[in-house]
Amino acid sequence: MTPLATRLAERIAATGPMTLADYMTECLLDPIHGYYTTRDPLGAAGDFTTAPEISQMFGELLGLCLAQAWLDRGSPAPFRLAELGPGRGTLMADMLRATMRVPGFHDALDLHLVEASPALRVAQSETIDFRIQHHDRFDDVPDGPLFLVANEFFDALPIRQFQRDGEGWRERVVGLEHDRLKLGLADPNRPSFLEHRLRDTAEGEIVEVSPAAQTVAAALGQRIARYGGVALVFDYGDWRSKSDTFQALRRHEYVDPFDAPGNADLTAHVDFEALAMAADPAQVTEVIPQGVLLERLGITARAQTLAQSMSDDALQSHIAAHRRLTHGDEMGTLFKTIAFYQPGTPPPPGYDQP
Repeated sequence: MTPLATRLAERIAATGPMTLADYMTECLLDPIHGYYTTRDPLGAAGDFTTAPEISQMFGELLGLCLAQAWLDRGSPAPFRLAELGPGRGTLMADMLRATMRVPGFHDALDLHLVEASPALRVAQSETIDFRIQHHDRFDDVPDGPLFLVANEFFDALPIRQFQRDGEGWRERVVGLEHDRLKLGLADPNRPSFLEHRLRDTAEGEIVEVSPAAQTVAAALGQRIARYGGVALVFDYGDWRSKSDTFQALRRHEYVDPFDAPGNADLTAHVDFEALAMAADPAQVTEVIPQGVLLERLGITARAQTLAQSMSDDALQSHIAAHRRLTHGDEMGTLFKTIAFYQPGTPPPPGYDQP
């Protein structure tokens, strides 16, 4: 058992089973043994790879998308350029490079990164050649017009799982079996926030709820509705939660989420419907596959331009990166995107097509 597993087992033995949300929080953010607080999880040497690490094109296109949205809103100054969960800073560095020639954009922006990992904060400061203001929570980002991106942020926020049981639910909780961590079921209950899901679920089906994700989406929606701006969200998931998607990833392989707490990334698919509902009173676009949005923003034309200066292995890697980001068999369909924007203003570029 890992040191964190031992501590969690002692806690459960003393106080009883914990929610899956509490388990995820401890595994990811424990100050001594937490996954995000103790390492850089990205890249070939880490446990997973995100879109910005695959190709510069991803960040370039999102940067220009936000810059055009800023221009479409009259170029407010100053404004907050922000990212939730910025990883190594690769996405933001690419966004800033792509927007250098947008008149007035860099002069007007204040850069804010919401990052809980000390190790990743160091990496971001080394990657991004711009004055950074780091925050532990989105609520700490100052008020004002907001232009924000969140790539693979919401999937890592803690979830609770509920299994349909007659006309109610039983929450799936983490307990002990023979001194090992294991999922079990709490007593039947009928929480009000799941009442509407009784209409579209069957006996034994699982619904995942992320109070933390809904809280962040609500804060984003309120901020944008009041001060203006847009937020672009990218993640894997679908419109509505209706299955068990809780998973653990270590060294690019799926592993048992309860085998080595603190040593694997824990995530779940994002419920985009829940984010959209929580973001009211902001306007919300339809959910779009990542590949569709990137094609609308011109990724193929950008890929062709970059390819002109490449050959051999570099060219083949570039072609593979384009495919990985956009193709339906890879990230193009599994990953979705949604945007929040102020009522009375146009949706961001690429999100405005039927």
